[in-house]
Amino acid sequence: MKYVLITGGVVSGLGKGVTASSIGVVLQACGLRVTSIKIGFWACFWDPYLNTDAGTMSPFEHGEVFVLDDGGEVDLDLGNYERFLDVTLTKDNNVTTGKIYQSVLDKERKGDYLGKTVQVVPHITDAIKDRIEAVALIPVDGKEGPADVCVIELGGTVGDIESMPFIEALRQLSFSVGKDNFCLIHVSLIPVLGVVGEQKTKPTQHSVRELRALGLTPHLLACRSAQPLLDNTKMKLSQFCHVEAANILNIHDVPNIWHIPLLLRNQNAHHSILKQLNLLSIATPPDLEAWTRRAETFDNLTDSVRIAMVGKYVGLTDSYLSVVKALLHACIACSLKPSIDWIAASDLEDDTAQSAPEAYAAAWKSLRNAECVLVPGGFGDRGVSGMILAAKYARENNVPYLGICLGMQISVIEYARSVLGLEKANSNEFDDETPDPVVIFMPEGSRTHMGSTMRLGSRRTLFQTPDCVTSKLYCNPYYVDERHRHRYEVNPDAIGVLEEAGLKFVGKDETGKRMEVLELPSHPFYVGVQFHPEFKSRPGKPSALFLGLILAARGKLEAYLTRHQNGS
Repeated sequence: MKYVLITGGVVSGLGKGVTASSIGVVLQACGLRVTSIKIGFWACFWDPYLNTDAGTMSPFEHGEVFVLDDGGEVDLDLGNYERFLDVTLTKDNNVTTGKIYQSVLDKERKGDYLGKTVQVVPHITDAIKDRIEAVALIPVDGKEGPADVCVIELGGTVGDIESMPFIEALRQLSFSVGKDNFCLIHVSLIPVLGVVGEQKTKPTQHSVRELRALGLTPHLLACRSAQPLLDNTKMKLSQFCHVEAANILNIHDVPNIWHIPLLLRNQNAHHSILKQLNLLSIATPPDLEAWTRRAETFDNLTDSVRIAMVGKYVGLTDSYLSVVKALLHACIACSLKPSIDWIAASDLEDDTAQSAPEAYAAAWKSLRNAECVLVPGGFGDRGVSGMILAAKYARENNVPYLGICLGMQISVIEYARSVLGLEKANSNEFDDETPDPVVIFMPEGSRTHMGSTMRLGSRRTLFQTPDCVTSKLYCNPYYVDERHRHRYEVNPDAIGVLEEAGLKFVGKDETGKRMEVLELPSHPFYVGVQFHPEFKSRPGKPSALFLGLILAARGKLEAYLTRHQNGS
């Protein structure tokens, strides 16, 4: 097994995840996944959090919780891996300090250490190494056999006290696997002080010095900067960081992240990595034609589509990262640029009209100017009234609407109130005493534990009719498999009266009792789904429902469906 380790220094948020994903893309483009060789890329993310997984983390602190096929609630960087490398990861690919310590303590309780004193070294570090080597063997690309290269991203910043056991474990791993099987790439920042106007290398020098003091020496430097690195900056880094000038990569700001693999290829990053891993003999020149075409297409787009994103966590756009990426994929497929108006749902509410009239007016102006409306997932009652108003506006004004998870439940509540006249209709999540609970807590859910107690992972949705818009978009009249993350569902007892009033539940789970997809046939595009289609969207392979939303926003949905029904 060959390992590529990505570490970060100076500051957090430098884009280690995108860097790791882009390195994987470039190496894949070298022919290392050619069928005759049966080689793929496995990506692992090692995080120093004590949380067991990302499921209970606040979106405001860490961005979205990405959900995998097997129900793993993981860091958003695994979403980057899946989108860039087009693989299907598992919950084992996201390892936190919490998981490691829990496994060691479980062994201690069982007596596996035979009465020895359990310590960070060697017990925690051995557990980390064992997990790395086990995870690296898990197939994630649909092929059999282990991968040739495992890309590991170490979360946090070198020097963080939380990551010290991981650093030590990786130092030991690098020694045990041998120098031809281990490549360390250190991502660092090259700032420019406004007054001086000079690219400063000292922060990176200190970061590399600290890494070397911990026993790890970088083979390549990936330097983040606003502008391309100057030659003298590279020479200084090479001299003081003991890294060959040819191995100093510059990841400067680009118009979109699809340029990053191209940037790495243009600097021969693949050659340096393959040389370090002794893989030059089986590699081919990187073929990134599709990535080049995709990046240039996006750069040259001029027409845009206005999308109203009405949510709870709009203060941090990473809270909806996969939704944003899915919108981008769909827009590119329609030769459009996404223009997202971020609307805090609470700003649409009447209370805001009194307390912050300017925010209220701006929110409603953005909603009315939008060509389509999207209400994503979320938890808790804050902003729910605003989401209901957005759903009502989209329904009454024939504006294309897509409700995801909570967004679907919102559309049910709104319909029950506005069409059925059930003014107090609500979800048990927001009002446990509502006389008309159209959304209820799932019977199998836990009310005492939050972590990993939701309905999670890939589940099958059966279409009730092949004539519904959703089944046509998925090009499958029978079913679709999508990922879920929810603990509330549409009340089965309310389905009959809702359908009599015109709201159709065209997708159900395999029992037929859990509602998965709703549509309003009289509307140009009014779709709610209990699942999260954004998690399986890929560049060049956009999510069917996001594509439908964008097509409907431009009045092209009917023509698209007709074309596909005719097989053209």
